[in-house]
Amino acid sequence: MEASEIIEVFQHFLEETYSERLLDALRKDQKSLNLAFSELSLFNPDLADLLLDQPDDVLRSFELAVEGMNLEGDLKGFKVRIFGLPDSQHLQIKNIRSKHIGKFIQMDGIIRQKSDVRPQVTAARYECPSCGNILNIIQLEQKFKEPTRCSCGRKGKFRMLDKELVDAQKIVLEESPETLEGSAQAKRLDVFLKNDLVSPLSERKTNPGAKIQITGQIKEVPIMLAHGGQSTRFDLINEVNHIEPIFEDFTEVTISKEDLKKIKETSQDPKIYQKLTSSMAPGIYGHDKVKEALLLQLFGGVKKEREDGVTTRGDMHILLIGDPGSGKSQLLKRIEAVAPKCRYVSGKGASGAGLTATVVKDEFLRGWALEAGALVLANKGLVCIDELDKMSRDDTSSMHEAMEQQSISISKANIQATLRCETTILAAANPKFGRFDPYEILAKQIDLPSTLINRFDLIFPIRDLPSQEKDEALASFILELHKTHELEEAPFKGDFIKKYVAYARQNLSPRLSDEALEEIKRYYVKMRNQGGAEEGAVHAIPISARQLEAMVRLAEASARTRLSKKVSKKDARRAIELTHFCLAQIGVDPETGKIDIDRITTGISASQRSHIVTVKEIINELEKAIGKIIPVEDVVREAKTKGLEEEKVDEVVEKLKRSGDLFQPRPGFISKI
Repeated sequence: MEASEIIEVFQHFLEETYSERLLDALRKDQKSLNLAFSELSLFNPDLADLLLDQPDDVLRSFELAVEGMNLEGDLKGFKVRIFGLPDSQHLQIKNIRSKHIGKFIQMDGIIRQKSDVRPQVTAARYECPSCGNILNIIQLEQKFKEPTRCSCGRKGKFRMLDKELVDAQKIVLEESPETLEGSAQAKRLDVFLKNDLVSPLSERKTNPGAKIQITGQIKEVPIMLAHGGQSTRFDLINEVNHIEPIFEDFTEVTISKEDLKKIKETSQDPKIYQKLTSSMAPGIYGHDKVKEALLLQLFGGVKKEREDGVTTRGDMHILLIGDPGSGKSQLLKRIEAVAPKCRYVSGKGASGAGLTATVVKDEFLRGWALEAGALVLANKGLVCIDELDKMSRDDTSSMHEAMEQQSISISKANIQATLRCETTILAAANPKFGRFDPYEILAKQIDLPSTLINRFDLIFPIRDLPSQEKDEALASFILELHKTHELEEAPFKGDFIKKYVAYARQNLSPRLSDEALEEIKRYYVKMRNQGGAEEGAVHAIPISARQLEAMVRLAEASARTRLSKKVSKKDARRAIELTHFCLAQIGVDPETGKIDIDRITTGISASQRSHIVTVKEIINELEKAIGKIIPVEDVVREAKTKGLEEEKVDEVVEKLKRSGDLFQPRPGFISKI
């Protein structure tokens, strides 16, 4: 087909099918028109085939066709954006070969990097002083290209008439994790955006972490060698024609009218909470309390922004600590399948930079660029971190800000940035020695920094203790599963749970009722002041303000399961029950039998702190009486009069030595630093 014929056919197509949409775009002062490939191929299959083979010429003809129409408005530079290519044109980044260069293809992936928008020369026009010939040079390389010779034989010294500038931006597209096979590494491709694709409105679609589908043509880019010559190898770049975001967080899940009707009907069921809980992980036996907590984690609490600019997070973080083979990773994998935007990372394979963000060299702008990590990429979604105990202390400390303030601050090179990460974290870890010791206190066996543990709303110890009844039920459940490959029918499918949760999160922000508020307040005050403490001793703090906020979040999530706008007394009770269940298992101080939050959050219980205070007093008194160097025997003897056993004193002395308060000048003697 000739160019004039393409223009004619396309004008006819627009008049017949797209005239209203075109006029609407011009009225809104838009510079592009989205056009479905299927409609074009129905109208003229030959033109559609030609578009796939020679996109450059055909798209230019389309633009000329629009400019040639007698319509009001500025049609110069009006672009035609094609989407919905046939399956034969869908390619994965790893399958791109030299035969695809210059062809029109469609691909999807996740944006990993994004440069700033800068003007770039696309073409420059030169005039030959000898013969007056106009030379149009297209600029594809990084180096500015001038004409070398004219047809009249003149070489060099041509006069530039004008140059065409467009807004340009480079993004790095990476294959989606679900398309990878076995040990394959995710391949990346540079993607080039121009004109209205980098307008402020379009820019929001291309933030790092977003999943997009692009239509464009593959072009080769020359690689320049260090000594100035050109390499025989070429780089590939995709010049984009159309971008469409593939939304995957809760706020963007589309819900049809039938879905909405079913959601509304289901929410009226009095047993909705139990049904949703049993549908969470039907392939995993037991762990009912954990499944309940995971369901509430999906629904999440309500994020509150106050007038003074302070925000309170709505996302709740859960930590599962348990024996090997107790189904922790299976639970994480199941949640990954239900949550629409989820990332799964494992302890040893994750670093602080990989979780938060890292600064990389940007080849396009010759500067630095930010590359988002898992917590940022899953903004408004969920991150599952397996083997949390295998991560180094430096890497886990980078999560503190992300968990509480829900932002990540970067100050590296010349980049000062704060990235948003409103991300829910579900983590799993093993105890200190791989398995829980039934005779040792649980809190002592959790080998994680106390500052990190403190930020988890709920901590579940999952213990694998032999018991005839339970083992029989578990064995028959697992073996039956292997025999038939079929699960008992769960009340709801994963897709429905996804839509139900999305609807609740999009439309409901439950508020605490007075009864619910009273219920939580009563529990909090009762726990804080239970039993009282002897005069002069260190009080055990059973629960802190962080747990109070956690209970509010759990109660709000519970109200969302019923699609209710008010948090009832029943929701508050459910939140209290879950919080108490976790505290009672992990936070019990063995010496006093009371719940002590410091057991979990600082690693030193109130009774231990009380012993430390007593020993320190004894050392101070002996220092005044004896002098700087104090025999340990004297400390033990004095402590016995105050009711402290020898082993307790030894434990405290060791702790003080480790913390740098005491040192040992010679065996059997201690001295204050």
